Amino acid sequence: MLPIKGVYEIAVRVKDLARAESFYTNVLGLKEGLRDEQRNWLFLYAGGNAGMVVLQEDKGDWPTQHFAFAVSEADMSAAAVMLKDKGITVSALVVHEWMNAVSLYFDDVDGNALELIALRS
Repeated sequence: MLPIKGVYEIAVRVKDLARAESFYTNVLGLKEGLRDEQRNWLFLYAGGNAGMVVLQEDKGDWPTQHFAFAVSEADMSAAAVMLKDKGITVSALVVHEWMNAVSLYFDDVDGNALELIALRS
């Protein structure tokens, strides 16, 4: 078995890079890493340098995706309030008993399903 320790990077298709950039930086607080003008991609740091989200502009038709950001359970309520204050519709807290975690769900500007998840110890 490979000694995989986690996921470092995920690529997300977006219809309009500027609009998606505004959401991921101003709403979620991700930080710019590298802008690839030739491909119209933007690499964003998530959680410092713990991982990356790559926004890839693609004006074609494609299915939406789902991915989750890890947060602490102590930060979950404040995150929900902050998202709601920015006009984002957020789900009620969901308890995942099978993996001992709690989550909130919301969508990005392209309809991708995002999640904040806190694993309980």
